[in-house]
Amino acid sequence: MRGLPYDYVSSELHERRERVFLVLAGLFLGAMTMLNILGVSRFLDLSFEVFGVQIPLPLAVGVLPYPITFLCTDFISELYGRERASHVVYVGLLLNVFVVGFLWVGGSLPPEPTLAASGLPDPTAYDFAFYRIRQLTMGAVLASMIAYLAAQLCDVWLFHFWKRLTKGRHLWLRNNGSTLISQFVDSFCVITITHFWAKGLPIHEADPIWPQLWLFIVSGYVFKMVVALLDTIPFYAGVAWLSRYLEIQPAWEREPD
Repeated sequence: MRGLPYDYVSSELHERRERVFLVLAGLFLGAMTMLNILGVSRFLDLSFEVFGVQIPLPLAVGVLPYPITFLCTDFISELYGRERASHVVYVGLLLNVFVVGFLWVGGSLPPEPTLAASGLPDPTAYDFAFYRIRQLTMGAVLASMIAYLAAQLCDVWLFHFWKRLTKGRHLWLRNNGSTLISQFVDSFCVITITHFWAKGLPIHEADPIWPQLWLFIVSGYVFKMVVALLDTIPFYAGVAWLSRYLEIQPAWEREPD
């Protein structure tokens, strides 16, 4: 069927489209919640050697589920349009506030723990893990929310900019171009704000700051870039299959009201 995405020809087709949208939105929100809670709670050492030269690659564990969020918004943008993709981004922003709110409430209710100068209870206390995660999450939430909002809105805007520019052709360009640029925006924002505002990075104070920050920025971005390039084929295949399954023309671009 060659109708518009929002022409609900039958209740069965409508339900099918909404179920797929719910799965994509759920994956997006679930991945985003994971990355915000895990955040900078641990840094992985993915360093490797090339021709005898050691390439450092420290990676925050919260970065691991991050590429999934961009893949989901690209699917939603391609199949359901810019408006619905933007709505999912705004819901994700509210979910950030929701998660942080419960972390704050959970740490404020009795019993009141005995905290050290670090703001944490004794490491042997049963609730030490909660307060450590709470400290890291609350400390980096501003960085996460600003970076998340800027990067996701950048991703959605660029995706549709290139979609209009190419008249619906060159899917690889809008998928990779929008994701790669917006992920750099995210990497730069989250690292700089987390350090300068939240003091949440393992920085050596005796060494120059910016080389260390750029190492974190570039490491996170390289990981996201590699994953973004690798997901091009699955994205093509997914759009081709879903457009038939949902009876949607992906190249069609709805004009704003």
